[in-house]
Amino acid sequence: MIRIKNINTHSPYYQEMRELRNKVLLRPLGIPDHSWEMHDERSWHFVALENDNVIGCAVLVPSEEHKTLAQLIQMAVDPDVQGKGIGQLLLKEIITFAKSKSLKEIQCHSRHYAVDFYKKADFTTYGETFTEVGIPHNHMKLELH
Repeated sequence: MIRIKNINTHSPYYQEMRELRNKVLLRPLGIPDHSWEMHDERSWHFVALENDNVIGCAVLVPSEEHKTLAQLIQMAVDPDVQGKGIGQLLLKEIITFAKSKSLKEIQCHSRHYAVDFYKKADFTTYGETFTEVGIPHNHMKLELH
């Protein structure tokens, strides 16, 4: 059974989460390990666990300027289990958590090929396509009610 857990940087799962982020998101692009951890200390971290192994993760970074806004970053699912709904389970838990914190909006920079994944969770695109880390991305947001 897969379970989603909200953790912090002191959790034993945090190191596994860091490794998954490096493996899935950074190394394939030649980006140095751990280079997207600048907000980790002040962020909320979510992991998908199967048999106590981290198989998915995401980071929700609260906005310092707008208290009702957060940015979803570093969402990754182990390639061996992609396409099995784990990312959607993570998103569902993150959305529930965001609502419990009285957030009104979640934003993300979606890699172009992942736009439909976020649309399934009712995210919408806005603005122009842009390039980040050498890959086309779209601005996306989910307004919470």
